Amino acid sequence: MTSLRTRGRRKQVIAAAFVTAALLGTAACGGGNTKDEGGKSGAAGFDAANNKVANASDKKGGELKFASVQDTDSWDTTRAYYGVVWNFMRYYSRQLVTNKAEAGKPGAEVTPDLATGLAKVSPDGKTYSYTLRDGITWEDGKAITSEDVKYGIERQWAQDVLPGGPVYLRDVLDPDGKYKGPYKDTSKDGLKAIETPDPKTIVFHLPKPNSDFQEMLALTSSSPVRKDKDTKSKYGLHPFSSGPYEFQSYTPNKGTVLVRNTAWKQSSDPIRKALPDKISITIFSNPDEMDNRLLAGEYDLDFSQTGLGVQARIKALKEDKGNLDNPVSGYIRYAAFPQSVKPFDNIHCRKAVIYGADHKSLQTARGGPLAGGDIGTNMLPPSIPGAEGQKYDPYGVLANDGAANIAKAKEELKACGQPNGFKTTIAVRNNKPVEVASAQSLQASLKKIGITTELDQYDGAQTSGIIGNPTIVKNKNYGIIIMGWGPDFPSVQGYGVPLWDSKFILPSGNNNFALIKDPKIDANFDKFTTELDPAKKVSIATEINHQVSEGAYYLPFTFEKFINWRSTRLTNVYTTDGYAGNYDFVNLGVVK
Repeated sequence: MTSLRTRGRRKQVIAAAFVTAALLGTAACGGGNTKDEGGKSGAAGFDAANNKVANASDKKGGELKFASVQDTDSWDTTRAYYGVVWNFMRYYSRQLVTNKAEAGKPGAEVTPDLATGLAKVSPDGKTYSYTLRDGITWEDGKAITSEDVKYGIERQWAQDVLPGGPVYLRDVLDPDGKYKGPYKDTSKDGLKAIETPDPKTIVFHLPKPNSDFQEMLALTSSSPVRKDKDTKSKYGLHPFSSGPYEFQSYTPNKGTVLVRNTAWKQSSDPIRKALPDKISITIFSNPDEMDNRLLAGEYDLDFSQTGLGVQARIKALKEDKGNLDNPVSGYIRYAAFPQSVKPFDNIHCRKAVIYGADHKSLQTARGGPLAGGDIGTNMLPPSIPGAEGQKYDPYGVLANDGAANIAKAKEELKACGQPNGFKTTIAVRNNKPVEVASAQSLQASLKKIGITTELDQYDGAQTSGIIGNPTIVKNKNYGIIIMGWGPDFPSVQGYGVPLWDSKFILPSGNNNFALIKDPKIDANFDKFTTELDPAKKVSIATEINHQVSEGAYYLPFTFEKFINWRSTRLTNVYTTDGYAGNYDFVNLGVVK
């Protein structure tokens, strides 16, 4: 369904960008909780939760209410790939290690969860050993064992049944693809790279070192799953809880309700405070209605964490500044060019789009410098070691003040054999109004150089099965895909491997939308993963970004920022680098 917010969208966002900049200019000194700051009485203050804790409290009780315009991609810990879903999953899933529940940069650090400590690592970097804590249980009271952890990880090999989630561990633990997965394996040992000598001990044997291995284990795709509770492709409808909350209900495209898991023990969990009695997500079909009900205080925060829409943002900046935060996210918003769709198999045609785009207009479509972010000049987020930010600008975007470079675009069209331009289709999620506005902006600027485009607004809840399916992308002539990406964990591997490494091109749930198969990029990723020297890792990451950016596989829009809403009821609110500048969900509380 096309949301009402897309009607007249281009004019709205252009006006809103200037209004937002003016309003934020007066709000940036925020702090406090008084009405004369523009916020409702009781609000913590503008940016009060940006890399710091607002309304600290350990008070339990009440219902934490999320609102959303999009359902989860999956509640199955193996299948989900939305960062906000991983964030939410920590309510009902635990891992050997996880991100620290802290504000800002420390939130990206790994800390023990089910395990008693971080791994004991062998001198050669190939063996990681963990011991499980006492008192860790499933929702029925049975102990969580090392076998449960192993089985949960093994499910990543069942991509024919459980597609969509990250698959780093498949490449790290089984690079030759010998293991058939838990549903096809007939041996008793399962994945031989993981040993479970007793219920409390789990040992990983890596064929070669990987300096980000513990970060991979911190992903929710490494959560335990109990074999007798595995319903395979239906598991996401009612996962079995290892955390402080369990599923009461889940109705696709309607909502989700979690309630307390009475078998969970606080003494066994150093991460989760489990403050609310109940946690719910309500899904709206109309983004404007959702925003209005957030501002009215009926819901506490936006599940998607992508910021308020245009009209709600203007209203909130005028009347409720104390309820807003303006974090820098770890995301880059961009357009990808699938090389399977002609003429995007030609680098010059790809460059024509990059030069022909009005980058300033794209920034405005996303909300302007403060609500949308800085103009993107390359493909590595500023928070990733090795990034150069706007200093690296291979297409001279900033030198041209963000305007389209018509002359260069036409040169590239001639070079790719399309001097009069060409036709293509832009794929964009129908439930992301800012993405629709970005597509419309790009459509308008490309028309000036002879590239005519048709917008196809597909069901955003079906992303992995539509743009994540290379066959569908080619059949639908999706030459341009509007999307965004944040790091799975803070390294070029955790950000770029799913997007740029040819080994991660998948028949379903694919995220390498540009279908990059560059041996030099692949070789650099191989080099990065085995390099233990931090300085050398930074240098390799920089080189990978140059290879990707200069290959013209993407048109970066912005290094993103948000204007996010938090209700006056929320406690323990803070943004975290562990989840790309989003609020850390795990220890949120509410004032009843």
